[in-house]
Amino acid sequence: MPGKHITQQQRNLYMKNRQTGLNQEISSAKSGISSRSGRRIEQYGNTSKKPHDWRTREDPFTEVWESDLVPLLEQEPTLTGLTLWEYLEERYPQRYPYSQLRTLQRRVKHWRATLGPEKPVIFRQSIPPGQQGLSDFTHPDNEVTIAGQPFKHLIYQFRLAFSGKRYAHIVQGGESYSALAEGLQNALHKMGGVPLEHRTDSLSAAYVNQYEHKQLTQAYEGLCQHYGMTGTTNNVGVSHENGAIETAHASLKHRLDQTLKLRGSADFASIADYQAFIDRSIERLNRMTRTRFLVEQEQLQPLPTYRFMDYAELCVKVTTSSTISVKRGLYTVPSRLIGETLRVHLYHDKLIGFVGQTKVIELPRVYPKKPTERTRRIDYRHVIHALAAKPQAFRFCKFRDELFPDDNYRQLWQLVDQQLSARDACKWMVVVLRIAAEHACEKTLGSTLLQQAQTNNLPNIKALQASYLKPTRQSTTTKQHQVSDYDCLLPCYLKNSQQQQGSNTCH
Repeated sequence: MPGKHITQQQRNLYMKNRQTGLNQEISSAKSGISSRSGRRIEQYGNTSKKPHDWRTREDPFTEVWESDLVPLLEQEPTLTGLTLWEYLEERYPQRYPYSQLRTLQRRVKHWRATLGPEKPVIFRQSIPPGQQGLSDFTHPDNEVTIAGQPFKHLIYQFRLAFSGKRYAHIVQGGESYSALAEGLQNALHKMGGVPLEHRTDSLSAAYVNQYEHKQLTQAYEGLCQHYGMTGTTNNVGVSHENGAIETAHASLKHRLDQTLKLRGSADFASIADYQAFIDRSIERLNRMTRTRFLVEQEQLQPLPTYRFMDYAELCVKVTTSSTISVKRGLYTVPSRLIGETLRVHLYHDKLIGFVGQTKVIELPRVYPKKPTERTRRIDYRHVIHALAAKPQAFRFCKFRDELFPDDNYRQLWQLVDQQLSARDACKWMVVVLRIAAEHACEKTLGSTLLQQAQTNNLPNIKALQASYLKPTRQSTTTKQHQVSDYDCLLPCYLKNSQQQQGSNTCH
């Protein structure tokens, strides 16, 4: 092959010398090559091989390329070389060995580049300051626990397109309107202004049915109008159109992952502590955007005086069991609300109930593990006084096990049920729950009584009542009020429990 022994460095030096005006002989001598080699370089160009447009070996797919493969590619251009080779192997057994796969893949790649369909083009954007803010939800990469319990959640993130200033917010449940509205409004107030446009990927992920879809769409439009923004969305399935927020998700999750590794634990005492942890990570990321944000902040629209509705509104009836059913969740409420119709403001993490315009209850929201299941949030404080009037209803209550404040009480019930008769066990446990509710001592009381139950030294009901309760002046003699006709006293039982263990044992 002509010029095979000449290095690329010699060719470059020869051409450089020729460009300075030196003749072939001098340029060749300065480059360490012969004059003949210099002429070859000028004849064939600065390359080691003579260009050619012919194949160096026979194409094994000549017979089937135009007749079999091209029609398939024209019909479906995304077919891979491997798929086409498997097609040929099945149609023409033993004719095209696996060693020819790479040749077919190169042939398919060349066809796409020369005769294939046009490809979508990504047009890089330069968003002016104050023009656009983006919202999206993401699943965290790390498994976070709250007080040792797995915490299933999403992270909502808002970002200004020009400066990159961002805000992040923990979301319980799914991509609902209430989660979006709360997070977006928190972000706007954090930014101190409002962009002209608010972009999301697709809010339809939060809608359960067509009727609710219409309601929530109207609420979102009202939210945008309230803040003077235009709501826009990218094309479905085209994630790069929301690239400014998608890249923000990646950087935030990487930062959280690194910080959790440095922290040495992904467990937090409360959701508030976890949110504070995220806030610190966001603050560090926002340090890099300070200069651009000062420019963008001047272009943001002013905030309205009031926040917009960031909840869904429902009306529910309180059942005779002192419960309400909200979004596949069963909640207990104070028994005085039985028969009332509550107007419920449903947030992603809580629900607030109103009678008329009066707020009467606020409960943390619970979610089932699977969308097809149901869940319950039972608070024994709501029903304990009604249960004290008929303690035998405790044993077969449908949500009996959920009336216990914690595992200490569940274990205590198992021991009490073994040591006492069925009737006395129910009455004893109801009295204990009532004492825990009225004296705000459920943890200390539960652990103390569990220790005594494990040594078979349970105090009897009279000893418990004497330590915590006293009769009212107007006592009643009806059976319904035999347990509930007591007022609260400061507890003295826990202080003296060790001295009283011998005399207060149940017989």
